[in-house]
Amino acid sequence: MKGFVFDLDGVITDTAKYHYEAWKELADQLGISIDLKFNEQLKGISRMDSLERILAHGNKQSAYMQEEKEAFAAQKNEAYVQLLQNLTPADLLPGVAEFLKEAKAKKMPCAIASASKNAPFILEKLGVIDLFDAIVDPATLTKGKPDPEIFVKAAESIGIKPEEAIGFEDAQAGIAGIKACGMYAIGVLADEPLTQADRTVHSLAELNMDELIAL
Repeated sequence: MKGFVFDLDGVITDTAKYHYEAWKELADQLGISIDLKFNEQLKGISRMDSLERILAHGNKQSAYMQEEKEAFAAQKNEAYVQLLQNLTPADLLPGVAEFLKEAKAKKMPCAIASASKNAPFILEKLGVIDLFDAIVDPATLTKGKPDPEIFVKAAESIGIKPEEAIGFEDAQAGIAGIKACGMYAIGVLADEPLTQADRTVHSLAELNMDELIAL
């Protein structure tokens, strides 16, 4: 193996609570009730896809023009970014800082494959942006997860083939995308079982770098 590709939310840090707070605030404004269980459907998918699911949940998918939907999505993002101001390196998930530093020491390039347009800002707040060699820009994508496009681009961004990379994901859609391009998949377990993953862990602290490189 020649490099690592990471989803961001749920793998590097957990900002799901901030996403949920921001989406719930917007949903309440629109007269739609969502809860934490429903919020699981929004993990790993784009902002506009998340909004469409919320509107469908409230039977309001045809109630708004595209411009209005884009304004709602921007409003949610502003609320989310405000909440992200509270992030610090203490919000890194267990084992992440150590894993990234060891990867750097062993010259194993690392890329971020996240649908979040806020990824650079989040990594800055967490103090680890310098440990990544590339961050895929979601604006360059034509399809969202589970399509493998983002993972293929992530591998290309660090100069390797997908089959030479190990991908890390906490969502089923992400695992499906990783496997669809021939990448080795490590599932970081949270609230859902991750079928198709080649291996599952509860944190990156469980992993041995030399064993991964030798796969």
